[in-house]
Parts: sequence; C-alpha cells; structure tokens
Amino acid sequence: MNAPRNFALAFGSPRKLPRARELGGRVVVLDIAFAYDVEGGALKPSSASKFEQITGKLIDGLGGRLAAWVDHHDHARHADYAADPRFVLATKAQHPACPEMVTAELVARVGDVDTIVCHTDFDGLCAAAKWMRGGVEPYAGADADARAIDTRIGKPGPIGERFDRALRGRPNDEGLCGLVVRHLATGLADAGLWAPIDRAAADYQAQEDEARRQAKGFARLRGAPHGVAYVDVTPRAGEARRAYDKTLLLLLGQEREPIAVVVDRDTVSLAAAFDSGIDFLALLGLSGGMPTRVSVPVQRLADVLRALGVTDPPPRRG
Repeated sequence: MNAPRNFALAFGSPRKLPRARELGGRVVVLDIAFAYDVEGGALKPSSASKFEQITGKLIDGLGGRLAAWVDHHDHARHADYAADPRFVLATKAQHPACPEMVTAELVARVGDVDTIVCHTDFDGLCAAAKWMRGGVEPYAGADADARAIDTRIGKPGPIGERFDRALRGRPNDEGLCGLVVRHLATGLADAGLWAPIDRAAADYQAQEDEARRQAKGFARLRGAPHGVAYVDVTPRAGEARRAYDKTLLLLLGQEREPIAVVVDRDTVSLAAAFDSGIDFLALLGLSGGMPTRVSVPVQRLADVLRALGVTDPPPRRG
C-alpha cells in the first residue's frame, strides 16, 4: 500500500481528554471510553456527571468537526448517540478490541480527517495506525494481538507482545506512543524504530518483578458466589512506593480465585476473566467502563467487599 498520509496525533484517556481548541480540523476519536462516575449512587443536584464534565465537553466543543468516535467499552450513554452515524459504539462483548472496528468501509465513509485522538495502550495506538492505513492491519495478526492484549485471553504474537511490554514499561510516555503509531502505520518498514521500543520494553522488567513480588501477599477470601483473591499494596510508613504492573498483579490474583482485588493508597481495582460473565458495573452501580475490570476510590472498599459477598475480613496491612 502507499505510505499513509500525515495526521496530527493526540492522546487521551476516559478521564483526561485534550481540549477541543487544541485539535485541528476534522477529528476522529478511537478507543476512548465515555467517562463514568465511580462513586455510585445519585449525583448531588448541583453536580455534573463525569460524562458531562469530560466526554460531553469534548463532543460539544468539537461540534461539526467531530468526524467519528469509535469505541468498544460499555456505557449507559451510548444509547443517546445511537442515531448519530458519527458514533460507532459497541460493548466489550461485541468487540473485544478497537482495531477490528476500524474497517476500510468505515474509514471511507467518514472521509478525510486531520487529527486522530486515541488511547495510549496497544489497542488504541494500533487502531490509530490502522485508520492511517485506510483500515488495513499494520501487520498480519495485529487485530488478533489487540484482542489478546486487551482481554488477556490467549497470548499475543511476538510483535504484539514486543509493543505491549514497551508501552507497559513507559505508560505515560507520549513520545513513545507516537513512535509506536509511526512504526505501525508504516507497516514496520523501518527496522531502526525497534531500538527505542525495545529499550522501553526493558524498563518493564522491574515492574513485572515487583508485581510478582506483591502477588505473594494475596489472601483468599470467601465470597458469594465467587472466591476473591485480595492484596493491599499500599506502602507502609516510610516505605518507598515502587512501580508495578497492576494488570499483571490482577491476573496473578485471578490464578488463585475468580475475582482479584488490589488495594492501594487511592484506589480499589477489581478484575475477573473477560469471559467470566461477572459484571462489576452492575454490582457497583457504575454507569460505564469494562464489566470485568473497574477501579473505584479506596473509600468504597467496604462497599466493594459487601457487593462481592465477602464473608472474611480482609487482612490488615502490617
């Protein structure tokens, strides 16, 4: 195929989006979930939802410049945009990863765009590169790698794993994200681009090692109807906070029980297998996100344990 045309790139997450005025021309948003409220329960009369504060603000700010919003995370507000052809929205069950939603037909229908806003994981970056390529996979098996990485079901191929480890090694490095999109968009044509990507992957090793060390602290708690593997990784007084791969730690917990719970200083993170049928959104009264992986403020720990039917008290952090 011909070299992809140039696009402006911007990166975001459900809770941190660029301002509309920072984005030039027609804009497509890929693999960024609608923001949802993590507190649960009714909003105060004077408060706006996270959707209105973040997602809705960008949608309204872009107005007619929003060419398309393509995403695969569950959210109650998807129904509000069902009649708007710019919004190509699915659930995680319908599309386990975003790149498979970026088809040649969709890219052609949307037409010319100037700016791509995408999530900073492999799923989002691969979707951006595929859009640049007119809906063509960056390499054979890229869509399958995105599904394996985003769902943690099966194992990605060596190329996908190479990218994934680099992005986990430097999760906040937008320069690396841009490099990954460039390498993917050109079909891996420049072998020299692997060097900085592999250096980032080497940084991941310490995070992997720390996750495996923390996993030794998992305790098994009885729940109804599922068992729970629980660990609190909040640093003790005077203890330095060490970076760890939370996704890996949650997966290691799921090797022990169907549900893994990781508590740190600020959040409670829950995960279950993608095909488990467990829906944390319903259990915790959340409006959107991924049904089998959520994070809520640590103040909701008692609510989480109650919702999971945990009958054992969690171990105290010594």
